[in-house]
Amino acid sequence: MRKVAIVGTGDTPFTFATEKTSIELFSEAAMDAINEAKLIPKDIQALYLGNCLGDFSEGQAMIQSYAANDIGAFHIPATRFEGACASSSLAVRDAFIWVASGYYDVVLVGGVEKAASMGTPLATRTFSMFTDSHYEFPAGLTFPAMFALLTHLYAKSYGIPLEKLKEQMALVSVQSHYYGKFNPKAQFRKEITVDDVLNGFMVASPLQLLDCCPFSDGAAAVVLVSEEKAREITDKPVYITGIGQASSGRLSVQKDYLPRLRAREESAKQAYDMAGVGPADIDVCELHDCFSIAALIAAESLGFFEFGKSGEAWEKGETKIGGKIPIDVSGGLKAKGHPISATGASQVIEIYHQLRGECGERQVEGAKIGMTDTLGGDGVLCNLIMQKGW
Repeated sequence: MRKVAIVGTGDTPFTFATEKTSIELFSEAAMDAINEAKLIPKDIQALYLGNCLGDFSEGQAMIQSYAANDIGAFHIPATRFEGACASSSLAVRDAFIWVASGYYDVVLVGGVEKAASMGTPLATRTFSMFTDSHYEFPAGLTFPAMFALLTHLYAKSYGIPLEKLKEQMALVSVQSHYYGKFNPKAQFRKEITVDDVLNGFMVASPLQLLDCCPFSDGAAAVVLVSEEKAREITDKPVYITGIGQASSGRLSVQKDYLPRLRAREESAKQAYDMAGVGPADIDVCELHDCFSIAALIAAESLGFFEFGKSGEAWEKGETKIGGKIPIDVSGGLKAKGHPISATGASQVIEIYHQLRGECGERQVEGAKIGMTDTLGGDGVLCNLIMQKGW
């Protein structure tokens, strides 16, 4: 395989409901990425676009073709990827494979969603389509409910009193909001306290409002190129060195493994093995903190902490800049926002800028290797992408 580099990125602010269409949002991010790469639209050989709710938010299917046309990349093959929250991560993975294979030299990849514009009732209903429609959704399983169940199971599995666990989870949200205030494109740029989290209204017991990420509108895009092409464009490329993707069945099939999620652990092993590194080599990580408990579970499954111990790591500050492994210093899904299909690409963009030393007050000093973790559905799918600076 050829080496594959990221040479351009673009992302819109992640916001509450916007009047812009999904195509307008993606075009904004895409043109920023293309311009940073010092290319023009006709240089793009293929577009891989994550989008999972456009049919419902705007009545717009086949968005990938309209998006390609809107940026002036006429007649190129354009493909839509749907993997719930991991949609654009899947797109990045496939784009990497196509460039690594030698079939393409330049691919534009990203994601877009208008989840906030849908409003809570419709967004909640459509999100729930990514649970099992025959057994789980009819039983009332929404994503807050699923992660609430995992919280109870986590507490029981590792012998942690629920009130203690809730305090540890609150620290996840507090940390994400702290770093979010330094991210000019974050949806929430305001610090919160543990008391703010614990005194919020209940969403799905024991998860409270500030344990949960928001619905968001936004887009993200990256340009992937061959190593040879990268050398023509920049002296600071960031290379994708490892990828991983795995799937699991519905929660009932995973019952003997929960609260751990097998798809994440399988995809992490793939990415680590491909990159030839281990958890101790990672300088910065953007993981899927859709709910505060999700961050604790992910940090353990990625190998950063012992199972049942990640809450203690947040208590000790080991997940902050200067700690053992800085996690979600972009603000994460919790504070940066979560426009479903744009999230994976936006995580890749954060690591890209970290490895280039461009993150200002939230910069992890000397970061050379970073990784992203994006979960799709209720643990049904997980995607990992490893990056290394030049």
